[in-house]
Amino acid sequence: MRATARRSRSAELALILALAPLVACAPQPKGADVPALIPLPVGLAWTGDAPFTLTERSRIVVAGDAGSAPGLLAERLRSATGYELPVVGLAAGGAGPTADPARSSGPAAEASDIAFVVAPGEHDEMEGYSLTTGGAGVRIGAAGPAGAFWGAQTLLQLLPPEAHGQAGAGSVPDGGWVAPAARIVDAPRFRYRGAMLDVARHFLPLGDVLRYIDEISMLKLNVLHLHLTDDQGWRLQIDSWPELTGIGASTSVGGDGGGFYTKDDYRDIVAYAAARHVTVVPEIDLPGHTNAALSAYPELNCDGVAPAPYEGIEVGFSSLCAAPERREATDRFLADVTREVAELTPGPWIHLGGDESLATSEADYLDLVDRIAAAGAATGKTVIGWHEMGASSTLPAGTVGQYWDYVAPRLDTGAADDARSFVAQGGAIVFSPADAAYLDMKYVDDPQNALGHRLGQDWAQGPTTIEEAYGWDPASIVDGIGDEHILGIEAPIWTETLRTIDDVEFMAFPRILSIAEIAWSPAATGGRDEAGFLARVGAFGARLDAMGVGFHRVRGVDWG
Repeated sequence: MRATARRSRSAELALILALAPLVACAPQPKGADVPALIPLPVGLAWTGDAPFTLTERSRIVVAGDAGSAPGLLAERLRSATGYELPVVGLAAGGAGPTADPARSSGPAAEASDIAFVVAPGEHDEMEGYSLTTGGAGVRIGAAGPAGAFWGAQTLLQLLPPEAHGQAGAGSVPDGGWVAPAARIVDAPRFRYRGAMLDVARHFLPLGDVLRYIDEISMLKLNVLHLHLTDDQGWRLQIDSWPELTGIGASTSVGGDGGGFYTKDDYRDIVAYAAARHVTVVPEIDLPGHTNAALSAYPELNCDGVAPAPYEGIEVGFSSLCAAPERREATDRFLADVTREVAELTPGPWIHLGGDESLATSEADYLDLVDRIAAAGAATGKTVIGWHEMGASSTLPAGTVGQYWDYVAPRLDTGAADDARSFVAQGGAIVFSPADAAYLDMKYVDDPQNALGHRLGQDWAQGPTTIEEAYGWDPASIVDGIGDEHILGIEAPIWTETLRTIDDVEFMAFPRILSIAEIAWSPAATGGRDEAGFLARVGAFGARLDAMGVGFHRVRGVDWG
């Protein structure tokens, strides 16, 4: 089965053409009046009509099943404005293919209201939406709850930056709670739009993970890849192997202490993410990056001796044992761990690592990879592995490869061949080129954060600029792998040098804005508009300030 993650070109073209007449006749807001929409919608037109104004009388009016979107939008705007913003459902007859709250038999939508209309005819894709704002009110149309949620995120970006703040009652920005009149028709380029959070090198408490989910979902990223295990720590409770979170969770890089998520914690993460249409992809990194597991269970080691817990940052020195005398223990470990993780995870994917197994011979690596992938597939999940796993030609059908080499693949790594191997075996690719998408790479000016720490690494061809994070296209990296083979893209952030969520945010923002736009917005003929993007990034800074995100004001951006 070949995974196809992109809307058809004909459907995309139809969306753009539908708005072309509006673009021709409508003036665009100027200067500070231009909302900084990131990612850029497929079709956007400023109509020139009177703007929409949110007031104390505003309601959120719902026709059809909009899922969590109306309630979460109300919650967000209540925090910002202090307004009551009741969520009002419409009576029967208001959710059909041509549903319009103003014509329903329920309470009529008023000019200060925000209306959700969810019905099959509203869009041809479940993540797509239409959004109309103006003096007559706001209307978000979608075919399902996901589209309704993404439409709400765009509406929030049309409102002043303070809409993402917590000021509450009595706080009104200059000019009021106003959104300019616009018509938007939108849908994503890729199905998988991810951010990876490494909680193994440094453990992050539950609340910090939920905060990151809010931040990525604001940008229409819909996958949270949790790197749960590594040499420095095992972060998820496994009932059948309890010492994984006993001994195995006791450490972090630099002796900063350990920690782990109980199964209930993990369920909370999954549920919180699902309400925001974010799928959690758990990663158990195997067969390398396993010192935490090896330190907890001697029988997983070839010599039967558990190594000491590890607090450094070197990679490639640990591995599960492929020796026949350890086969029973290793296979039982693989089956138990993947089963328990899969049981906790409603999403379709389980990530099983496969990278940097430098302490494993080629033959042992291939043997272990096949056993690891078989255990993952036996749970009913689709296995994802880092691109090295493509060295095996006997992966379960549909296995997804995650490419982490460079935008220009290095010839000596075999990464491009590994990526093509997944496609040849019926799978797809998630692109995360380290020199563009790894958010823990240093900034060019190597700034100090608020605590005076210098964060990040520079092994991926040196520091990464925001221009480099924006200036690549996933369909141009590996010859023979185009959009039809690409599941999506992902922005990983590794935490060897990052101790807190503040550190994570400082390194992620603003470069994660680049990844969000590449993942959602259509590829542009002749290249992307870098100048226009950087202008939107500069304006977006006020929104990050309102959120309390301590981002880095990178060079080359006018932050106002």
